[in-house]
Amino acid sequence: MREVKITEVAGKILEQLPKGAFLTVKHGDKVNTMTIGWGTIGTIWRKPMFMVMVRYSRYTYELIDKADSFTVSFPLEGQLKDALSLCGTKSGRDVDKFKESGITLQPGVSVDSPSIAECDVVVECKIKYKQPMDPEQVPQEVKDIFYGNSDYHVLYYGEIMKVFEK
Repeated sequence: MREVKITEVAGKILEQLPKGAFLTVKHGDKVNTMTIGWGTIGTIWRKPMFMVMVRYSRYTYELIDKADSFTVSFPLEGQLKDALSLCGTKSGRDVDKFKESGITLQPGVSVDSPSIAECDVVVECKIKYKQPMDPEQVPQEVKDIFYGNSDYHVLYYGEIMKVFEK
């Protein structure tokens, strides 16, 4: 993989994000990945940032809330659909997602959290800020569709440290 600027791949990854990407987090000796379809890329405090959302109920929340980094790995060629499905429907509390899906981890270069080796683009991020959603500020139509069970997200803002592309 070669290092690139986020601006070189932003369009590709924003197109892929609704189709699925892997959010991977390591805390201590525990690692988990989950499928995400929501997130944003932007500039905050003059730094490139990637914001991801994790529900309180997710095993990933237990790790990311104590971690200092995360990675987001993007399969851009339509590969890994089964792995994205498994990692979006099974919990790392119950299943070894890496063994079950056949995906492999590669160490982070600038962060402790690893990434998914089979992906085409990897974004490595250091967590700079986190913010629980305020249910009072969520529009009712959004609550009705996405939060009927009141399982809200925490927003994690990661400074983009390095970006790699195959």
